[in-house]
Amino acid sequence: MTDAGVDRSEVSHLFVGNFLGSILLGQQLLGPIIANQLGLTNAEAIATEGACSSSAIGVHLGVELVAAGVARKVLVVGVEKMTGLDADRVTGALMSATDLAHEGDVGLTFAAFWALSMRRHMHEFGTRREQISLATVKNRRHGVKNTYSQFRKAITLEEALDSRLISDPLRLYDCCPATDGAAAVLLGPASSVGDRAVDVLASVQVTGRSRITDYDSLTHFPATEEAARRAYAAAGIEASDLDLVELHDCFSMAELVDSEDLGLIPKGQGGIAMDEAWTDFGGRVVVNPSGGLLSKGHPVGATGCGQIFEVVRQLRGEHPNQVEGAQLGMTHNAGGTQALVNIHVLAAR
Repeated sequence: MTDAGVDRSEVSHLFVGNFLGSILLGQQLLGPIIANQLGLTNAEAIATEGACSSSAIGVHLGVELVAAGVARKVLVVGVEKMTGLDADRVTGALMSATDLAHEGDVGLTFAAFWALSMRRHMHEFGTRREQISLATVKNRRHGVKNTYSQFRKAITLEEALDSRLISDPLRLYDCCPATDGAAAVLLGPASSVGDRAVDVLASVQVTGRSRITDYDSLTHFPATEEAARRAYAAAGIEASDLDLVELHDCFSMAELVDSEDLGLIPKGQGGIAMDEAWTDFGGRVVVNPSGGLLSKGHPVGATGCGQIFEVVRQLRGEHPNQVEGAQLGMTHNAGGTQALVNIHVLAAR
């Protein structure tokens, strides 16, 4: 609110994105609780939950309310507390983002889900193990300059390949870490915001498939592809127009698949893109210049707002790992088994 120059009396709606608070900490009713802590007693306050997309949902709803003229100013907060708890308990809580009634007894974790995707991508397209881990090496290098990264130390490809096995063939450095975090964004009509604001060209939410067994392919996720199609159409752009993208790299393999589904690189060429640095500085489009989830960590409920925060800093020219001349950026946030996908296209003013 301070950054936007907005007084709390102007905020008509508050959305709080959180996924695990009720499971791990036994706390619900986060909308009114945080509204009271912030002195937003006259704001309509509610929590939004969609696993990893929890706060991105709040942003999407806020954009629609502002566009409809229903809301004056909307504050969206994302927050998650994950550390200091038993790892098995956190893993079990994260698995509530699957369809437990139908697949709860299968025993898959999300690491196993992406390990299956990785094996299939290697089989179908000849992608090599080394190419996939290059996504981690790139993002860890990007994260060195970002003061908000949990890990600010570059790693070598050899270190990534030799790290502890988690779910074959995924290794430790292929997986984002659990972390604590919070982020917030403020939305308002274009006519009522200051010079530091950026424009929202598109805000899209698409429902995907909540069961792993419903997918025809584990190397292609239709919800991301459809969300990208709608977002590009709404913004009047093509994928090639983007200067940077903060996408949902919960695992190294996810960055390759998501980059393909977003149309940033041709289908099946994720491995080649890593080899030839298409998604690095000096390439076609910079993917995860913040370091992504692989460097920053994944405070689940806060990730959607956190991605938007990173893109806003880029479009303001204020990011410690700045993409030179950045004018157009996009965020991609996916919940569960890509059962819910949010995309936001943002532009410098």
